[in-house]
Amino acid sequence: MKPDISHVSAETLKTYLHDGHEIALFDAREEVPFDRRHLLMASCVPLSRLELLVDAMVPSDRTRVVWCDDGEGLAEHAAARMSELGYSNVSVLEGGVSGWEAAGFPIYRGVHVPSKAFAEIVEHEAGTPWITAPQLKALGDDNADFILLDSRTAAEFRGNSIPGAINVPGAELVLRFSDLVPSPDTTVVVHCGGRTRSIIGAQSLIDAGFPNKIVSLKDGTQGWHLAGYDIVNGPSEAAMEVSAAGLEAAKQAAERVARRFDIGSIGQAALEDMMKDPESRTTYLIDVRTVAEYETGHLDGAKHVAGGQLVQETERHLAVWGARVVLVDDNGVRATMTASWLKRMGWDAVALALEDCVGIGLVDGPYEGTVRGLQTQASDLLTPKDLSSLLEDGAVQVVDLDWSRLYSKRHIPGAWWAIRARIAHAMKKMPSTARIVLTSSDGVLAALALRDVRAVTDQPVFALSGGTEAWVASGLPTEEGLTRAACDVEDIRLRAREQAENKEAAMRDYLAWEVGLYEQLKRDDDHRIKL
Repeated sequence: MKPDISHVSAETLKTYLHDGHEIALFDAREEVPFDRRHLLMASCVPLSRLELLVDAMVPSDRTRVVWCDDGEGLAEHAAARMSELGYSNVSVLEGGVSGWEAAGFPIYRGVHVPSKAFAEIVEHEAGTPWITAPQLKALGDDNADFILLDSRTAAEFRGNSIPGAINVPGAELVLRFSDLVPSPDTTVVVHCGGRTRSIIGAQSLIDAGFPNKIVSLKDGTQGWHLAGYDIVNGPSEAAMEVSAAGLEAAKQAAERVARRFDIGSIGQAALEDMMKDPESRTTYLIDVRTVAEYETGHLDGAKHVAGGQLVQETERHLAVWGARVVLVDDNGVRATMTASWLKRMGWDAVALALEDCVGIGLVDGPYEGTVRGLQTQASDLLTPKDLSSLLEDGAVQVVDLDWSRLYSKRHIPGAWWAIRARIAHAMKKMPSTARIVLTSSDGVLAALALRDVRAVTDQPVFALSGGTEAWVASGLPTEEGLTRAACDVEDIRLRAREQAENKEAAMRDYLAWEVGLYEQLKRDDDHRIKL
């Protein structure tokens, strides 16, 4: 029996957003329809992946959660499923996105809108200086004393960057600045792919009080590309160790920022007190160091999100508006800088330095979030060897439920691709076989989907133990390409540079959208940004 889910009007949701209490607003659609139109404060949590995401995004079972969609019925299913998983304060927005719009409230397009709009507000209100791509090119042509810092992730940097750029992901900028830029006469240019991390990165260095001329590159690598200049693959050298003098300078800079923006720091005892009563208030524990540092040793229960990415895509990780956020690093520099931005976005953010936690126990390895509702028995699973034998006999249909991008890169020969939330429709497009075997990269999503598929077919349904990764590890063959899609590919919205056609037009549209967010938010009072 499905739980009885309450509904709230657009007007009621509006009051929720302004009453000062915690709230998580979720959109149950896939990323592509979410990208087209959604509510400002909503996090995209597709019904297809709900169990994989909700525990980390909403740590407390009592948090007020409102689901929405745009009339597809996904929100109802998502709210019911979340209630089944133990959450006690879940409701659905009446009329969804269209109902919100009909009530006279604004609709947004794009992803990570709160973070990207925040950066546009920062540039306007703080007066963050910038230069254009032709001006940057002139600096290089004139052999000027300047340095170009790419503030994106290492993976993005390796995929496309500007010649001569050095990769320094956002939260690393202040930490590494003095070693990279020993002279106060050097002009510093910070860039990303578009605008957000360019602005935040440059303003971070300005806020930190470094004496150099510091600017962002207007429109980032996309602006460089649109100006007709070459884009290259960035080198993959590992970052140098921070020197003792560089670390001391970074600590002093972070202390200046902490004083200016009233960023508190806490120790082990205070953290333990915060975590004792998770039902009274949500506390996120986020380690903002590099992946390698995190995996070497981190606080038990801490999630890894590099500081620059946390500011870039805040609603993906901090879904509960009004929650507390504890940022962790080794010496306080990256945690303080990240906290300074989150506080201006409206979060109650503090920093914790591991060096101040004497004798605290750390755990190693990658972050492993809790998957709610995962219940499988041995009889539900097939091994790669079992599946290989069935495929040889033609007695099975494999359905891959993972990201379309991963399926396109590598999948089991003959497998169809589908979105879990659309499985009933997708099954009608697939040939009928004696058995169905579900797979995903590690097999977890496939196991979660067993009950969904069994609800729409009489055929025996199994999940591949260990998923496609186990299949590959067994030395079995794969094929590539989006060869058999049983539904529209709407799980991942392509970036402008990933477009197959009209790439430059897509870049111009994206950059204009980012700039336009400033005027949109000037007319909207739902956000919690405080500068």
